[in-house]
Amino acid sequence: MTSQIYTILNPTGFHVRPIKAFVKQASEFPCKIYVTSKGKRVNGKSSLSMLTLGISQNEEVLLETEGEHEEEAQQVLGRLLTEIHE
Repeated sequence: MTSQIYTILNPTGFHVRPIKAFVKQASEFPCKIYVTSKGKRVNGKSSLSMLTLGISQNEEVLLETEGEHEEEAQQVLGRLLTEIHE
């Protein structure tokens, strides 16, 4: 399992559009993907679960990847968490 903390830089937080992109990319990896925010851990491949986190700008989230291609998933998804979306 790999895990890393990322800070959300997007001024409007991690809202519907970036969550959709994150989940789409996460679903392409065979490994398990979890995102934790404010003590709540959810499946990173579920848009609805991700939305329940209500992630705001400058908030730190923990990304965990476990299984086949976990390192690659960590790199790709970590970039998505820190990108600024309009």
